Amino acid sequence: MEKIRVLVVDDSIVVRRVVMEELEAQADIEVAGSASTGRMALEKMNQLNPDLVVLDIEMPDMDGLTALTHLRGSHPATPVVMFSSLTELGAAATLEALSRGASDFFAKPGGPGGLEASRQIIRAELIPSIRALCASKPPSPPNREKTPTTPRPSRPIASNARIDVLAIGASTGGPNALAEIFTLLPPSLPVPIVVVQHMPPMFTHMLAERLSKNSQISTVEAKSGSELEPGKAWVAPGDHHLILVREGQRIRTKINQEPPENACRPAVDPLFRSVASLYGANCLAVVLTGMGQDGLRGCEAIRAAGGQILTQDEATSVVWGMPGFVARAGLADRVLPLPMMAGEIVRRIRGGRG
Repeated sequence: MEKIRVLVVDDSIVVRRVVMEELEAQADIEVAGSASTGRMALEKMNQLNPDLVVLDIEMPDMDGLTALTHLRGSHPATPVVMFSSLTELGAAATLEALSRGASDFFAKPGGPGGLEASRQIIRAELIPSIRALCASKPPSPPNREKTPTTPRPSRPIASNARIDVLAIGASTGGPNALAEIFTLLPPSLPVPIVVVQHMPPMFTHMLAERLSKNSQISTVEAKSGSELEPGKAWVAPGDHHLILVREGQRIRTKINQEPPENACRPAVDPLFRSVASLYGANCLAVVLTGMGQDGLRGCEAIRAAGGQILTQDEATSVVWGMPGFVARAGLADRVLPLPMMAGEIVRRIRGGRG
């Protein structure tokens, strides 16, 4: 069995050891090498030619952001996963890394118990991401997630039903996909937008700020009690589900910490179910790049209610997990490349208004 070869880059010898131990414990992964600075990592890339790089951000000599920029120039196809501090500074730097081409990220816990918490994140999140990002390496181990590349035929394009809300779900690769879509949406969009992006606390706040700054859509991290307004967006906060509830004639946001779904909190399914319940056929759901199958059950509810569904295609997805499951289930009205998504969203919303 050909193993996935990983280069581990972190200035902390303790963190490097923990990451390497956990990776080496996997039958399908091997540590190709390690480095303590970005400069050393660049020197080792040509020697080792790894399948994937796990990269810290804060390092001496050359930090992770600078190294990532060089890596994207010299090895554009090699996935890079950021493993950065769970701090406000770390969150901002991680979003910058994603915009520079990082494939995924995971927050490195600090304080007492940080190392054990890091081990849990490596096992439960980092390793599955490595497998998904390197899924093209044959042969696949028995437990690797499968997402067939050919979707079932999409259902017939829905009628021009009026759209009153846009709900979006995303995971791995989502921040960049969201940024591309939001940049192309007009400020006069006549519907509210609600978003679930799999991210920990602090990161979702930064994401909302970045989307708001770089687009014409006013975007905030959601809290309970906000009334939905056209042309504005709400992002589910890390570690909280976001749902919509009706209060009289108004529809408001509500966050909760009910159990994770699909091992995620926030999860897409609770939001999509609430959207289907409140809006029926007058909703548009979009499922973007991401690992796993969160959003599938929610899309089933939206389809049952008569709503419309768009999914990102495999070619433009970082991981064709979430949109792939919806597409192969035949739930999508259309499966689209990312550059076409914003235009299709606007067309459907405007089409329902004559």
